[in-house]
Amino acid sequence: MEAFTASGIDTVLFLQLPRPTDLERFKHMRCIGLAGLSRSQTPEWMQQHLPATFRRLAEIGAPILHYKVCSTFDSSATIGSIGQAIDIGMKVTQARWSPMVVGAPRLKRYQVFGHLFAAANDAIHRIDRHPTMSRHPVTPMNESDLTVHLAQQTARRIALINVADIAENQAQDKLEASLGADQPVIMIDVTDRATQIEAGRLVWENRGAQVFSASSSGLQYALTAYWREQGMIPSTQQLPQACEVACIAAVSGSCSPMSGEQIKWARANGFSALRLEISLALNEEQCESEITRLANLAITALTQNISPIIFSAEGPDDLAVKNFDETAQAVQLNRMQAAQKIGEVLAEIMRRVLDGSDVKRIVVAGGDSSGAVASHLGIRALTLVAGITPGVPLCRAWSDAPKRDGLEIALKGGQMGGPSFYSDIRAGRIVQ
Repeated sequence: MEAFTASGIDTVLFLQLPRPTDLERFKHMRCIGLAGLSRSQTPEWMQQHLPATFRRLAEIGAPILHYKVCSTFDSSATIGSIGQAIDIGMKVTQARWSPMVVGAPRLKRYQVFGHLFAAANDAIHRIDRHPTMSRHPVTPMNESDLTVHLAQQTARRIALINVADIAENQAQDKLEASLGADQPVIMIDVTDRATQIEAGRLVWENRGAQVFSASSSGLQYALTAYWREQGMIPSTQQLPQACEVACIAAVSGSCSPMSGEQIKWARANGFSALRLEISLALNEEQCESEITRLANLAITALTQNISPIIFSAEGPDDLAVKNFDETAQAVQLNRMQAAQKIGEVLAEIMRRVLDGSDVKRIVVAGGDSSGAVASHLGIRALTLVAGITPGVPLCRAWSDAPKRDGLEIALKGGQMGGPSFYSDIRAGRIVQ
């Protein structure tokens, strides 16, 4: 949504399957998205829920059907299987390939000879040595070669157009040689502007009637780079800037190092950092009192013009993270069930904060938490309001509930943004 809107391509993200009235309301949009929870689900869940969703989206008639994955590609054969999503998605298209673009230089994600690299702490790390993603609590990345990693999730043939193919002008020939009735996945390396433009060209010029692609937002960046180079869209990218607000409210279910740094920075700069006690949140008898406690503390902070941040962990070395499995087992939950429960608790806290205050701008940190909170608030759709930091735009919520309609919300991946992120979003400050 950020990449397209910045390029003048109107985009809306639905949080529920769009009704005919929703499509009519946003009929001027050139890109329609649908947020989902499959990132944290099993292949069995995907088989039950994704086919109808993909068919509904395919019926809209767009030439590219994009299943968005994280630019860090964190996934496994048992949770958030990208391969399973591809196998389901390819049933709605007759295309002879499924393009995959993961590299997104704007987000400091790079794919080189099939291997994924990502930034952290002002350095570039191979994804299996990344300080956050190699230690992800649910789907740690222990393989940087995405062709190998994806092959653990699907039996589908996987091909690669690498940086050497692009540099030697062999990309189109490599693509044509790889196409087939078995509908292979064809990955495309992206490391810089030139490879990004070529990736966009390969997808757009070889899309056919409709193509299904499991890609990161690198696909949008690649397409817009090519369209811009061809003069099809404006030559400059531009996002509006938001105004400053007195307070924001935030919930964080992320345990990434950057999320921890952001909470520390916020605490030291006048925010109210409120810890969610994991053991209480997972206990059926104590959960309600913990939700009430934190919601009341947050509402009280807002009445004093103090921005509250409710968090479940302060970085990967937090004892809440190290003891998470043990805490979950004590109440007979597995890791996935416990993580889902924490997301639901954070969502309910945010709902009560919104109902009990006049706060108009909120943040949800953590990819899985974002889906849980947004769906719990009765928000039907999001459109982009302003830029804040790459990968984290400020959005406007559209809802049938008057108190939710017009709410400003930022959904932030754990590693996105800098230490001062919460201050930046309160100020409406754009940080590149």
